[in-house]
Amino acid sequence: MDFQKTVIDKSFDQPVVVDFWASWCGPCKVLGPIIEEIAEEQKDKWSLVKIDTEQHQALAQQYEVMSIPNVKLFHKGEVVAEFMGALPRTSILNWLEEYLPSAAKESLQDILDRLAQNDGMALKELEDFTKENPDHKEARLALAQHIIYGQPQKALLLIEDFSMGYKFYDEANYIKDLAVFAQHQPDDSPVGKKISAAQLAAQNGDIEAMIQFIIEATTIDKTYFEELPRKTGVALFRTLGTQHPLTKTYRWKFDMILY
Repeated sequence: MDFQKTVIDKSFDQPVVVDFWASWCGPCKVLGPIIEEIAEEQKDKWSLVKIDTEQHQALAQQYEVMSIPNVKLFHKGEVVAEFMGALPRTSILNWLEEYLPSAAKESLQDILDRLAQNDGMALKELEDFTKENPDHKEARLALAQHIIYGQPQKALLLIEDFSMGYKFYDEANYIKDLAVFAQHQPDDSPVGKKISAAQLAAQNGDIEAMIQFIIEATTIDKTYFEELPRKTGVALFRTLGTQHPLTKTYRWKFDMILY
């Protein structure tokens, strides 16, 4: 087999998944039929090459195959993702969905980058993208995150099929917690008034003010309405991400109240 031509060169035209295996490997015999079946189903997206490590020991050593089965995804001549072991079909499909390059992913990333820079047109483009790519769950999750305070019911519909085990399952649950916050009818108690102020700030796009009110509400009573202040704060910071400036500024203050 000409690895350069079959894998490296071909990966510039179409992603190539390489399954490193051996005839004596029990898990390889489990994985093999599953990944071959998926490869046939998705042959328009990527191709599968199987490498017997007994016959191609130099290749196995070159690509640091320490245990088998070892599956590597090649794109433009480089390994861009891999996994080891006999994963079940659902996990393999999730892995492929996450790492397979595509024009749609590049387009989505461009939209998300401009959203982060407060590009006024980017949100409309994201809505259009999700309509054109209804199976693109990452896009639906991103849209849900951006409309959760103004359109919580629509946001929930976007993530309703995110089942346990899926890559974005935890993120979807944080959206659900934020939807509870967005739709809550606060009472006139001190903590209720803080929640009301936080809702108004969120609807106006002032997330920093929202965080401040949530921290104040948590300080007063973090157990209010089934721990609404605590759950909202956790969900908000997880949705923003650890590197977001607001997370870096306020997360430690929120954590001090909790612990």
